[in-house]
Amino acid sequence: MTSWHHISPPWDQRLARPIARLLARTPVTPNQVTTVSLLLGVAGAVFFASGGTGAYWGALLYVMAQFVDHMDGELARMTGQTSVFGHHYDHIAGGIFEFGLFCGVGIGLGSNALGGWAMTLGFIAAISVAVTVAVRLEISRRHGNDAIDQPNWFGFEIEDIMYLVAPIAWLDGLDIFLLLASIGIPVFMLLTVWEFYSRGRLLRRQADEKA
Repeated sequence: MTSWHHISPPWDQRLARPIARLLARTPVTPNQVTTVSLLLGVAGAVFFASGGTGAYWGALLYVMAQFVDHMDGELARMTGQTSVFGHHYDHIAGGIFEFGLFCGVGIGLGSNALGGWAMTLGFIAAISVAVTVAVRLEISRRHGNDAIDQPNWFGFEIEDIMYLVAPIAWLDGLDIFLLLASIGIPVFMLLTVWEFYSRGRLLRRQADEKA
């Protein structure tokens, strides 16, 4: 039964649908849309790394990448082009441009108050993203795509917090953002790893009971 505060699909997915419907009338494929999101995200990371006002453009490109990243799944479902490769490519592409985001922010803030710590904190957050994506893909492979569905509160998922990167960057708050991310993302990574092992133990227990 759907909880009263669970609004599905999420708002960004709903906003992506009209554009996906237009794309469905063209030869554009879901994997091509994924590639566009990847290129936008990587370009955003480069702008973040340039520091200064470049971070403003980096934030815009990153948010665009996040939004476009929701179009590929919608387009795939509308056109019947869903595939295992597309599912994995989508997650890996998102992981790459988030990895780039934190590396870029860390490099760009090198002359900020955080100094040399900025690159270290960015690297910690980036590596945590990479591990999280890898573990979530393995959970999906072993237990199905539904196993990595994110909680939904009033039409927002936990990943939607990343849309705040834009206003934070435009308000020159990236140093605080990076500091918090270097704590919060490793915690989320550890929770994801714990979920992976917990699911594995449960399956082994069930197998032992049937034996």
